[in-house]
Order: sequence, then structure tokens, then C-alpha cells
Amino acid sequence: MSSTAVPYTGGDIKKSGGVPGSASMKKTSSGPLNKHGEPIRKVSGPQGQGLTSGSRQNSGPLPPVLPATGLLTSGPVLSGPLNSSGGPRKSSGPLDSSASIKSRTTSMVKNQAVTHLSQDGSHSFFRNFPKIVFWSMVLLFVMGFISAIFILAAVGNPILLIVVVVLFGIVSLAFAWNVYWSRRAVIKFISEYPDAELRTAKDGQFVKVSGVVTCGNVPLESSFQRVPRCVYTSTSLYEYRGWDSKPANPTHQRFTWGLRSMERHVVDFYISDFQSGLRALVKTGYGARVTPYVEESAVIDINPSNKDASPQFTRWLADRNLSSDDRMMRLKEGYIKEGSSVSVMGVVQRNDNVLMIVPPPEPVPTGCQWTTCMLPASLDGIILRCDDSSNPDVIPV
Repeated sequence: MSSTAVPYTGGDIKKSGGVPGSASMKKTSSGPLNKHGEPIRKVSGPQGQGLTSGSRQNSGPLPPVLPATGLLTSGPVLSGPLNSSGGPRKSSGPLDSSASIKSRTTSMVKNQAVTHLSQDGSHSFFRNFPKIVFWSMVLLFVMGFISAIFILAAVGNPILLIVVVVLFGIVSLAFAWNVYWSRRAVIKFISEYPDAELRTAKDGQFVKVSGVVTCGNVPLESSFQRVPRCVYTSTSLYEYRGWDSKPANPTHQRFTWGLRSMERHVVDFYISDFQSGLRALVKTGYGARVTPYVEESAVIDINPSNKDASPQFTRWLADRNLSSDDRMMRLKEGYIKEGSSVSVMGVVQRNDNVLMIVPPPEPVPTGCQWTTCMLPASLDGIILRCDDSSNPDVIPV
């Protein structure tokens, strides 16, 4: 049997009838005993490495206790929101999600880095059609009608009047055709416009670049579905007007869907060119001129029978002070999120080592598309085109 040595730290140990080599020795002490029946030795100063924590007592502060992970921590790890100083945020009740959503919406509206696109910025044939051409045609037809009526009254010859009426009918039919198909014609123009390589693009050149989107410093979140890390978002509320229904807007016709509310936001973002792999900063934020061609998809349809089925939609209306009443409504949403493939049309600007795409100084004409009988239109600002914004299979970045 081997004997157990007891460390000595300065006190006197009295043995009474101890047997040499014995593992247990009878010791006397005036202090308390530990769980093994041994006296607790008092040490003032640094602890010796031969003592265990159960057989000594310190006169100074204890060192921090190491947790099971072996890492020194300043306190317990909390699972919950923290305040600005890093401490736990105190709350007297459950968090109000609607108040949080309204706060985020307000901060986005006041952020100068976000460009807020109005409803007037959406595509319209008459808005994009060159004004000088339109008014010149109106002036010619007015003069033609006046001359034809004068000749008919003076000579009694209706040929000129018939010709003017036939021409007016053809032009009116062409305008109606262009109003209906103008958006598709512009999208076709964008898709057929050749892609340029950022590596060889010159400063001041108008180009079309196709690539993958990466968020900048201020990512967006879609209004209703809360899709994170977007560079462009649009949410549109439509209403169907029956015979006795209220119009959604001043130009809303009966038995049609009319736009009641629209929210569209866009910020600066990066695009990585498919052809060269270079990355450019697209300057669409801070109030820049932007014309988006991003498809929206229907998110929810509401009618009087299911108007209370979606509390989220009810909160969305309440946050914008919109009443539901007994109307038929349809909410559509579109977005360009990080990793999406887009096409951008703008002017290349090289500033030192920074490559940017900025809005052109003047609207860009599309020209006539004779094969489809489309009249010329103009594209203002940076053009954004995304084929399918709701596609979940995006490229991770």
C-alpha cells in the first residue's frame, strides 16, 4: 500500500499515535472540516498548485468561473433582442408586429437613398410618345378637316373630307393598337437590344448589361410578403368596379380593374456582367430617373365573402389608411431580389476605378417597329427589366 502525502503550507500538524506509511493520519485543527473530514487550510496570497479548491480558502476575490465551453464570458448568453448598449431589451408585453412594420415603412420612406417611383412613372404610350410628333399630327388633321369642310361648303365636293376621315380612322386605329401593345413592344425592344461587355464599354456609351444582382448598402424588403434583400419592390392594389361600385381612381371605368394604390421603391445596387464578369454600380437610388419593366404576380384576391380571411392583408390596409368595405380587391407584388438575373440599360460612367451605370441625360427613342406597326416611343432614365421576379430559383451570392 502506498502512502498519500499531505501538502504542507505553513501550519503545524500534530500526530497522535500515527502509524508510519498509513494513508489516513489524525490531524487536529481549530477550523472547519471539508467533506472528507480534513481541515480546510487558510492561505493568504496566491494559491499553491498543490492544493485543490475543496481544501483551501482564499482571502481575496475569486477568479472568474470557466463555463463548460472553456470560454470566459461576461454574463449569461441571452436569447432575445438587445438594446443599443448591448443589454437585454425590456418589454412589458408582447411585441407589436404592426408597429414594427409601420416603423420600418416610415424609415424607408424617409431614407434619401431610396428612390420612390410614382404612378406617373409607369409605362404609358402617350407619355412615351414624342410630343412634337403627336401635336403635329393633331394640327394636320385639324387643318385637313377645316379645309375639307370649306371645300364641301363652297364647291360641294366631298372627296377631300372623305380622304381626311379615312386617314383619321387609320391613324386612330394605329394609336389604339399601340396603346394596347406598347408595353410588349418596349419589352421586345429591350430583349432584342444587344448586350455590351463592361470591359470594353467606353465612358459615356449607352449600353445594355445583363447579369446577376447584388445588394448595395441599403437593401429593401417587399411590402406585403416581406421578401428580404431586394433592390426593387412594387406593390399594387387593384379594385374591380361593378355597376354600383366606387371607382378606384378618377379614370376607372365600370366592369374593369382599376389601380387604387401603388408603392414602388428602388435603390443603388451592383450588377455582375454575364459576359465579362465585371461588376458595376447601378445608380438607381437617391431620386434617380428609373423606368422599371418588372412583372408583378397576384398575391391575394379579396371579395366580400373572404375579406376577413387574411389578417395580414387587413393590417396592410390599416397601415395605409385604406378601407376595404365590400369591394373586390386584388393585391399584386413584384420585386428584384439579390441573385436575380436582370437587364439594365443606361450610360457607362468611369470614375477612377469605379465603374457605374447612370441615367442618360435625355430619353432614348426606340424607333418605329414596322413589322408590328408600332410607333416610336422614348425610354426615360435607367431601364430595369426582370423577366420573372417571383422565381425562387435565383443564383446565390
